[in-house]
Amino acid sequence: MMSFLVSEELSFRIPVELTYEAKDPYAVRMTFHLPGDAPVTWAFGRELLLDGINVATGDGDVRIEPTHPEELCDVRIRLQVGEDRALFRSGAAPLVAFLDRTDKLVPLGQEWTLGDFDEHLEDALGRILAEENAG
Repeated sequence: MMSFLVSEELSFRIPVELTYEAKDPYAVRMTFHLPGDAPVTWAFGRELLLDGINVATGDGDVRIEPTHPEELCDVRIRLQVGEDRALFRSGAAPLVAFLDRTDKLVPLGQEWTLGDFDEHLEDALGRILAEENAG
């Protein structure tokens, strides 16, 4: 569960599914289940999520930052497509636990050992773009 921040005064909790697949070792996926809408899936770098737990990171469509950089607390995740933005807040602990499980599947820094990533880059980017456009 994450908080969907509609404004400074209004937020509500929504289910968010985090997934990771060894066949796409550099990416994590978050599927947001907003009430009344079809689920929306975003794919972005696993290291971006890891870094964003401790320090503001990301440019462009995905930005992740801790609410209090001096302590492990909550994390804000901002997603943007054109002028449309969505802001979510999650506890850091569930994200750390998720990243720990991904590290057991494919240790950070060892993604390249799963084969010729460059050979499959175009296919991986096509899948990511198709998922984003489907939402």
